Amino acid sequence: MRTCRLVDLGLTPYDESLILQRQLAILRAEDQLGDVLLLAEHPPVITLGRAGQKAHLRVSESSLTVRGIEFFEVERGGDMTYHGPGQLVGYPILNLAEHGRDLHRYLRQLEEVLIMTISDFGIAAGRSLGRTGVWIGESKIASLGIHVSRWITRHGFALNVNMDLAPFGLIVPCGIHGAEATSMTRELSRPISVREVTAALIEHFEVEFGMSLLPVSLPELFNSRGRASTIDRGGPAIVRGAR
Repeated sequence: MRTCRLVDLGLTPYDESLILQRQLAILRAEDQLGDVLLLAEHPPVITLGRAGQKAHLRVSESSLTVRGIEFFEVERGGDMTYHGPGQLVGYPILNLAEHGRDLHRYLRQLEEVLIMTISDFGIAAGRSLGRTGVWIGESKIASLGIHVSRWITRHGFALNVNMDLAPFGLIVPCGIHGAEATSMTRELSRPISVREVTAALIEHFEVEFGMSLLPVSLPELFNSRGRASTIDRGGPAIVRGAR
């Protein structure tokens, strides 16, 4: 079975995750690194994808700053969404040339991983015709947004586990008027930890993609290919290990 390295970044600033994904995608494209799955949580941040509209932000960007919420326009597909603590975010850095060269199949695989993970906790979720992501009726519990270049994937999925859903009210989630966000905690009416959900997601990712996930720290990931374990931000190096 093929191996995919797994790095749990823990609570990580969104901009740092962007830089890391770009670095890893370059290494993957050059075949200096195998497939990688990054898992993380982010401090409060709203992101706008390529297909989105700024008009879907219901408040001013200056108002977001006052609320302690960052804002980024990014190269993933999709519209506008919110990330915050208590949400499990995954960034697969895969070479789809080795996984069938089929973007639609890849999206369906990510959805299946999320649907099966959620079902492990007794929640019935599924797809919605004409929409990406995972839904419970008209409520969205998980979002997808990917970027692919030279068959190398970036960005990925976000599963609402145990998070404050109020900031979703500041946006038109995924650009769909009338849609609302929900979470696993809300659906179960009890707290649930990201750690619990992560364990289930890892199992389903392995099954769906036919890979064995090997947990490593970020320094171990880079050092396995003889590269420095740093994130280059044009300033002091940031060294981040797995948590």
